[in-house]
Amino acid sequence: MTKIRNSKRYNLVLGIETSCDETAAAVTSEGHTILSNVVWSQVTIHHPYGGVVPELASRKHMEKIVPVVETALAMAGVDANSIDGVAVTCGPGLVGALLVGVSFAKAFAYARGLPLTGVNHVHGHIAAIYLQPDPPPFPFVALLASGGHTNLYYVTEPMEFEHMGQTRDDAAGEAFDKVAKVLGLGYPGGQIIDELSQKGDPEQIHFPRVFLDKTGFDFSFSGIKTAVARYVSAEKEKMSEFPDIAAAFQEAVVDVLVQKGISAARAKACEHLALVGGVASNRRLRELMTKAADEAGIAVHIPGPELCTDNAAMIATMGYHQLSEGKNAPLDLDVYSKTKHSGRLGVVR
Repeated sequence: MTKIRNSKRYNLVLGIETSCDETAAAVTSEGHTILSNVVWSQVTIHHPYGGVVPELASRKHMEKIVPVVETALAMAGVDANSIDGVAVTCGPGLVGALLVGVSFAKAFAYARGLPLTGVNHVHGHIAAIYLQPDPPPFPFVALLASGGHTNLYYVTEPMEFEHMGQTRDDAAGEAFDKVAKVLGLGYPGGQIIDELSQKGDPEQIHFPRVFLDKTGFDFSFSGIKTAVARYVSAEKEKMSEFPDIAAAFQEAVVDVLVQKGISAARAKACEHLALVGGVASNRRLRELMTKAADEAGIAVHIPGPELCTDNAAMIATMGYHQLSEGKNAPLDLDVYSKTKHSGRLGVVR
């Protein structure tokens, strides 16, 4: 049995994130102060392929995990022996990529007799809001929109999440990437379409909004991708329309996210709504969500762009709360590619 150092306060937590194509490490203090947050991105490596290549991602994580952790510790001004606990993303994500981070975290924790906890990547994104200077009070509704996930949660405590809805097909960020590929714009699509949309008019073209059951909270974004592909195929000669296409596509996705997010907050009588995940960096989404929330009397909380994309500070923060509650992981901690949601509080594998 691993000997775990007895510590009632987890002042310094090392967070490790390798769920996709970012190798990240961070050190947080008391669960709310970032001492360091280092992210090594693989965007330039995967760009020629139009998306993330799992095998390449895993190999690069193996190359970078040690220097990234060393840099995070150095930037935080602490050494490895000062760490009180280790938090690592164990899923959902790319299995090969996750194994690199989890294996390193196990070794790091075991060698120093530290407690280890495995963090759900989705929970980590929600925890990013706890790192803001003015986080929302509990309870609040969280809309997570990223490359791999589009979910709605009712958050009653730092570790209590009631799952309200999710995408039935493509995630919002996935739709951005696929449409960018259709338009020949490259990868990653979210930032590229955000930039291109600034030059376009969203009113020039109308793409469908898929709300499914308007009283429910599930999403669907595969249809909008298909609609864009068909439009481009029919209008190949109008290359100058690309900014308008990007703007119209973006508007369609944002409209659905805003409507569902506000509706979920109203359904739970919440005065606070958190917008998290990589797509939360989108300027049009931030603008329209803030406007709609103001009209509905709801306060919107959005992390800074650096905490919207995959990072390890959010993992360390979620890990702090888990360790404080004694939710330690054994050294046979495994990884998983997908999350299965229960209808009750919490999210289970």
